[in-house]
Amino acid sequence: MIVLGLNTAFSSMEAALVRDGDILTDAREHLPRGQERRLPGLVAELCASAGISLSDLDRIGVVTGPGSFTGLRIGVAYARGLALVTNAAAIGITSLEAAVPQGMEGTVLACLAAQRRPPDQTWWVQGISEGQGIADVREVPLPDLSAMLAGFHAPVFMDGAEALGDLASKLDLRPLHPSAITAALKAGVFDPAAHPPTPVYARAPDAALPASGT
Repeated sequence: MIVLGLNTAFSSMEAALVRDGDILTDAREHLPRGQERRLPGLVAELCASAGISLSDLDRIGVVTGPGSFTGLRIGVAYARGLALVTNAAAIGITSLEAAVPQGMEGTVLACLAAQRRPPDQTWWVQGISEGQGIADVREVPLPDLSAMLAGFHAPVFMDGAEALGDLASKLDLRPLHPSAITAALKAGVFDPAAHPPTPVYARAPDAALPASGT
């Protein structure tokens, strides 16, 4: 099985190719803007370097967020479009699933910093069991996250852990880095029906439609 992994959820755009669980090649470019113009070319270059045609793809794993609103839409739209023309299955991998290594056993917690400025610091949180999310991603403020982690003995994949203060030294903390490689590896084993390529925003949009009659 040949799988293309995509991660456009953050300021760096990533793509990776995996065949039967083995990493063939990957690429990463820091590109806060213009990902929609560069992504097709990056994928074409990646395929050429691996001697693979887009028609060879069996699955496309795309990081669905949380992350950059625009970046998520670019990656998901490209993955869906590519799936249509190649007949490959498009698989959605949350940013938190894409940050926990494939093959990680047991249940862990993944925490991705959302709002970083005190006093309104928040994290996107998802429980991950055997590599897959066991609940929807939710946004949690620092006091609630600290209470959640008190007495927590399983590994915690987290960025911004310094905000936890003394609690951090009592946890089994691991670095949190969502990647296209992990997305590709997990897309090869995830059930497509349970992991649709749908953006995960984890927060309601700031804009709202006007009330009826106004």
